[in-house]
Amino acid sequence: MYFEDYTIDEVRTSRGRTVTEADIVNFAGLSGDFVELHVSEEYAKRGPYGRRIAHGALIFSMSTGLMVQMTSNHEAIVAFRGVDQLRFLEPVFIGDTIHVTKKTVAKNSKDGIRGLVTFETTVLNQDGKPVLVYFDRLMVKCREH
Repeated sequence: MYFEDYTIDEVRTSRGRTVTEADIVNFAGLSGDFVELHVSEEYAKRGPYGRRIAHGALIFSMSTGLMVQMTSNHEAIVAFRGVDQLRFLEPVFIGDTIHVTKKTVAKNSKDGIRGLVTFETTVLNQDGKPVLVYFDRLMVKCREH
């Protein structure tokens, strides 16, 4: 989508993705985050949720991937410009299926060549319960005149 294609208050929804054991193990290896709440079933049984939870940063990363999959015109994306007010609301467990909703909340034309689009992004689990929310910004190309 080009800058002109985004409409304020429009909400778009991604497909779902199930969080797997492999996702958590691979993320721990890539990030170096081996906190036992994520990687030790025995430890997690004694924790606040009674079982392991996915890394919050993993769920955020998955949400950015789901966002990219929602975009058919990758050529129009110039840059991912930032995230504000990132909040983890609920745990995500192995076997949960998440999806993303993105509400366009602001548009600012920069120079007629590109513009900044701001979204309110919500990650929801299979029960429709929000697990992560944040505001993010994309720099996107304008259509050629």
